[in-house]
Formats: sequence, structure tokens, C-alpha cells
Amino acid sequence: MKLLGVEKTEQGRTWLYSEWCLTYRVGWDHICRAASLIYEYTSDPEIIVGDAYGETEVTVKESREITGLEESGWLSIRGSSEIIRVPVLITFYNQTDHVRVYVLSANDEFAEADYKNFNLSMCQFMDSVELAMYR
Repeated sequence: MKLLGVEKTEQGRTWLYSEWCLTYRVGWDHICRAASLIYEYTSDPEIIVGDAYGETEVTVKESREITGLEESGWLSIRGSSEIIRVPVLITFYNQTDHVRVYVLSANDEFAEADYKNFNLSMCQFMDSVELAMYR
């Protein structure tokens, strides 16, 4: 997965907003597999799905329920990542190669929107997410 860019945003608290490009365009099944893995390693995870007409928060009690979600235009998962140890919001777009990620600037690692340092911090995590799409 390739980091396209990162910038700092102010939305009540400071977040780093980044855009990523997957190796290939992916469909709903791939997105659900990735979200299912992220769900396993996230505290208080929430799933939101939607399309051009609106969004819906989905109640999921176990990660395997994600793979049964009805297809939609996009899927977001948010919560506190146990892997990178900060709150994240990851949005996957159906039938595209595009992923958007918000990471809370809650520690020194994610304090600045520096492309090189952010890529070093997030690239391995995001590559693991992409690999989960094909398991």
C-alpha cells in the first residue's frame, strides 16, 4: 500500500489525515476481511457503512459478523488501535484502490504530519491491513 499524503487537521482534537492507495482495486468481500482483522485489534470498535445517500452505524458483536454485512459504497471502522496505540478511523471505498485514515495525534510518533516519519509509523500497519484482504 502506498501513502499518497498526510496532513494535520483540527476537529476538536488534532488528527493526522492520510490517504493511501492499495495495490489493486478491491471489492466488498476484501474490505470486510480487512475490517474484520482490524476489529480484532481495536478497543471499542464501531463499524459504519454508507453510500452517496447516507450512512448507518452497524452493531457488530464479533469480527466474523463483518463478512456478512450487506454490500455498500464504503465501510469505516473506528476505535482505539491496540497495535499503534492511538484512536483511528479507517475508511475503505468499495470497488476502488483508495483508503482514508485518521490517526489521533496522541503521542510523539503521531505529533507531526511529516510524510517520511508518518510512512515509517503507519506503512507496516497498513500493509498488514491490505494483506488481510486476501486471507
